[in-house]
Amino acid sequence: MQMKPSVKFDAKKTTIPNNGTSKPITSQIWSKSGNCPKGTIPVRRVSREDISRASSPYHFGKKTHQRYSFLDKALEHKGNFNLTAKKRNQGGPQTRSDAVIVALGFNFLGAQSDINVWNPPRVQAGDYSTAQIWLFAGISDTFESIEAGWMVNPGVFGDSRTRLFTYWTRDAYTKTGCINLLCSGFVQTTTKFALGAAIEPVSRISGDQYSIFVSMFLDPNSGNWWLTCGNNVMGYWPGTLFSNLKHSATAVQWGGEVNSDNVGTKKPHTKTSMGSGEWASDFFGEACFHTNVRIKDYSLQIKYPQYLSEYVDEYNCYSAKLHRDTYISEPHFYFGGPGQNRLCP
Repeated sequence: MQMKPSVKFDAKKTTIPNNGTSKPITSQIWSKSGNCPKGTIPVRRVSREDISRASSPYHFGKKTHQRYSFLDKALEHKGNFNLTAKKRNQGGPQTRSDAVIVALGFNFLGAQSDINVWNPPRVQAGDYSTAQIWLFAGISDTFESIEAGWMVNPGVFGDSRTRLFTYWTRDAYTKTGCINLLCSGFVQTTTKFALGAAIEPVSRISGDQYSIFVSMFLDPNSGNWWLTCGNNVMGYWPGTLFSNLKHSATAVQWGGEVNSDNVGTKKPHTKTSMGSGEWASDFFGEACFHTNVRIKDYSLQIKYPQYLSEYVDEYNCYSAKLHRDTYISEPHFYFGGPGQNRLCP
């Protein structure tokens, strides 16, 4: 077991003008009474009632299979690839709706952002809504990914609170992977943060804005992928879990996701919202965002991605907009929406 990274992962923080300001969340409510003793970690207790909400114990805390054909196209074009709706077509039954920006390449060794924290309204009992970062490697049917951010997931957590989460898969969510520590995989090392613990405070419309810094970087010596939240090194995904991700990622996504049986062509559309529940075009103080978006490649420099593509699965239900107030401002990627509405019946 690796107790800490073998190298220091310095976060790249912006020094250029920002579009508004948000306050970082650096602790969780439970930790204000103290931390876990040395040699132990905080683990959210899972009850029999929690598991009974899943269709089966096997499916508790797991995503359903997904296909991302853009991963194949990116390899064909050797990373020089402009993402379009047609080329990103997932294929197969659709249960997830994304609003994201995507960076494509061959040698991503890490990614980060400050994720604006909200509590999206109207998340339905069988759905979830996230704001997160994904790192991918491999091909569309069997891709590998690691993911982290915040989610509202009544099916797993039994309530509608905003909670810290991680995920991983090595076969496009077919059989492997899970949320947080519900299966073996992610190795938690911190005694200060608990995966699945509620994040508070959350942002309010036209009120104070809060964010959490999330980064994932490959340890070049061990091959493990380390996760940092705020100022805390959370733990790592062992490199031995993966084949392609053991060396680097080929795509990075930032944005939000809604999972529901009622997205895509199935009507009525889910009422589950994404982000703040407001449209991306409402901007700071209204819409959810990622900022301080950065990647790390084989140059070993943490930098803003050279090429980014916006993509929205259902533009009448959710939205995305990469925006900067002026040409020298730090870019903000805004995303979200209400789900079911007049244009998304």
